[in-house]
Amino acid sequence: MKLSVIIPCFNEQDTVAVILDRVKNEKTIEKEIIVVDDSSNDNSRKILENYKKDNEIKLILNHQNRGKGYSVKQGLKEATGDIILIQDADLEYSPSDYNNLIEPILNNHADVVYGSRFVGGQETRVLYFWHTIGNKFLTLLSNMFTNLNLTDMECCYKVFKKDVIKNINLKEDGFGFEPEITAKISKQNLKIYEVGVKYFGRKYDEGKKITWKDGLAAIYFIIYYNLKKN
Repeated sequence: MKLSVIIPCFNEQDTVAVILDRVKNEKTIEKEIIVVDDSSNDNSRKILENYKKDNEIKLILNHQNRGKGYSVKQGLKEATGDIILIQDADLEYSPSDYNNLIEPILNNHADVVYGSRFVGGQETRVLYFWHTIGNKFLTLLSNMFTNLNLTDMECCYKVFKKDVIKNINLKEDGFGFEPEITAKISKQNLKIYEVGVKYFGRKYDEGKKITWKDGLAAIYFIIYYNLKKN
């Protein structure tokens, strides 16, 4: 079995090299690392170019900033692994959770595994109250349409069998990818599992990007993709 780790990156000059080293150091399974720079305007791209000769890393450079969903789709085109995992380029999520995330798929219990910041006994940084309420509300709204009992629909860590995600026609270029993929997997006869993960969240002055506007957009995407027939 081979794991493809897709890492969308936009303006993460302070963290991208660290996360790449951490991913590379996880030796639990054979893997390839696909980094997609979404036209960063800091030093992220310059840092990533130092990895061009690294045989374990595939580097994709977007010519303009298109968003997380677009970068994931570009990574999927290059992914050759049996299992595909999405990893953010910041340090909010730990690759030390990979083994737990892929285990349900390796044991043939799951087709899809979501990470969750809200279940299990993993360490979690205490941060914004209203962000937590917002995340839980979006998950609740999504669950009402999908009839799934997820606890963290917006979690970065989403893991798929290759054939599952490559056969889904993804449309969204931005953060709408999260509710879109959730709606689309819910309409298939798939075994979906959830695993508690560590969360080392950051504040806005530490580089956090998602805002309340993304939350409002997520409400639209939840409704749109769940009501859409195809």
